[in-house]
Amino acid sequence: MRVGARGGGFVISKGVETIVKLTKRRKDKITVYINGQLSREAKTTAAAARTVLRKAGIHAKVSIHHSTRIPVGCGFGTSAAGALSTVFALCQALDLELTYNQMGQIAHAAEVRCKTGLGTVGPLMVGGQVLTLQAGAPGFNVIDRIPVDSTCRIVAGWFGPISKPTVLTDKRRTLMINQYGSRATRAILKNPTAENFFLECRKFADSIGFMTERLRSLISAMESNGAIGATQNMLGEAAHALVKREKERRVHQEMRRYLPPDQILSTDIDFQGARLT
Repeated sequence: MRVGARGGGFVISKGVETIVKLTKRRKDKITVYINGQLSREAKTTAAAARTVLRKAGIHAKVSIHHSTRIPVGCGFGTSAAGALSTVFALCQALDLELTYNQMGQIAHAAEVRCKTGLGTVGPLMVGGQVLTLQAGAPGFNVIDRIPVDSTCRIVAGWFGPISKPTVLTDKRRTLMINQYGSRATRAILKNPTAENFFLECRKFADSIGFMTERLRSLISAMESNGAIGATQNMLGEAAHALVKREKERRVHQEMRRYLPPDQILSTDIDFQGARLT
């Protein structure tokens, strides 16, 4: 519960919606679908579902259906969002009475065990422009926010994924991330504005060596065409920018010089966080 990562980012409206269907049986069988396609890679969702079943004291056949318009594995938090929404839906279906933080803890633990992330669940439960100042699961972490204009939009684009298990098990890389990440967090807290946030995040991304040349060019194009700031997704060969509504079209059009339209998205910031609907 105390393992995790510090950092910051935005919770976006285009996320993951989940529906679960279950039938009680003698042995557990968990199947996960993403946009209608059977997925054998959604191990974090499956791990979270197994924990919920254990807490409920039952065995069941569970069918989990994720619907998402964002790519998997590119640093948009899909693993955390999938696990968290699954826990919410299963708890409702089973009448399992847990608090918001208790449900978040299940999803957080699944992410850590499956090595798909270290600190995304907590921010997804808060919304807005988030700063995680103390690592850990919901109820153990400390989260703050930077005030941001609710009319601003996030524009993002992606080239492809970066393997998170490879990064999260590399001790040398982890030491480097901790060093530069702590430096970035201190600098952001001294001047907690969106502009400074992106400046320090960009420095961090450059320092740890994940940024490719084509990604660097994309980020520069986003900033030079009106974005308040832009930086790399953690962790993916992808980038996101905060954009005033009147500059959104210009930034989007410039990004099409680097990416096909189906690898670019525009979305509102979500200020409520994960929820049942």
